Amino acid sequence: MGLNDEVGRRLRELRTARGLSLSELARRSGVGKGTLSELEGGTRNPTLDTLYALTTALNRPLSAVLADDAPPHGEQHEGAVSGSAVTAVLVERHEDADAVTDVFRVTIAAGATQESAAHVAGTTESLMILSGTAVVGALDAPTSVGPGESARWPADTAHLYSAPHGEAHGILFVRYPAAAL
Repeated sequence: MGLNDEVGRRLRELRTARGLSLSELARRSGVGKGTLSELEGGTRNPTLDTLYALTTALNRPLSAVLADDAPPHGEQHEGAVSGSAVTAVLVERHEDADAVTDVFRVTIAAGATQESAAHVAGTTESLMILSGTAVVGALDAPTSVGPGESARWPADTAHLYSAPHGEAHGILFVRYPAAAL
């Protein structure tokens, strides 16, 4: 089964477990009903922005649609999801009583900017840059970070990713409080 099929199956399972119709999830997420139907059917490529809109509306972390379980330690899940500037590969998912933390290997495309909508209440993001320079964080107060540096920001408000001076690579931690899920 390919990434599109797996993501579609997981979306459908999460939606039905919440007792939501396609129409209701489309309304809550701002994703078109036709797009949602194609995603669930595995016939449409999921974008990072669309998946975040859907998982936020479902009060679930992004990893809930990308993987059934965490990969073995040190291994990555196959398949990447992309937005207008960011490509992300889930590296690990950690869940405990306090939070779910998704760890991604990310690439931010040179000269591109991506605005991400707010995630589940209380969600935070932290990015450590491996190479390149990125501008990240809240729309009204982004931070520039270079190799070996990191930034942390609330992700329950709109935020951005940009690599104005060339491609940037990093490790992104997205922490969702368990109480919000």
